[in-house]
Amino acid sequence: MLKAYERFDHIHSEITDSITLDQDTRKKARIKGKTNGGLDIGIFMERGHPLLVGEVLKTECGLFIEIKGQEEPVSTAIATDWLTFCKVCYHLGNRHTSLQIGELWVRFKPDHVLEELAEKYGLTINKTPAIFEPENGAYGKGGHSHSHGESEHSHSHSHA
Repeated sequence: MLKAYERFDHIHSEITDSITLDQDTRKKARIKGKTNGGLDIGIFMERGHPLLVGEVLKTECGLFIEIKGQEEPVSTAIATDWLTFCKVCYHLGNRHTSLQIGELWVRFKPDHVLEELAEKYGLTINKTPAIFEPENGAYGKGGHSHSHGESEHSHSHSHA
């Protein structure tokens, strides 16, 4: 089984494989799965720092595995003007729910109460499955490294 302990926002080496994960799985610190190429992989990351679509993991044996997002059920509320959009984002944010925000659209996990709130303000709801990449919050920015091939730190793990 491949084991990955390091993550990078980009690399200057060849990406060997990829793994496609939904948002709930990308939030986990310990993930067991299969790469898109069919290899078993264990991913071991720091708690509280979700994997981001486009990040690259480095395995113990030096392979680079790209994180891809899986389409999943979501509700996308679409506005036609910025003031209404800002008001809806404010009210949704007060619900302490995960939100992905784009230009005049806001995406969240399907929830009829949140959908009704958005519709009350005149937004339309699109339920087409999509990759869900919510904001990590103001305190979750940064912390990703830049690699030029050599790791910036090493880990010692048993291969039992």
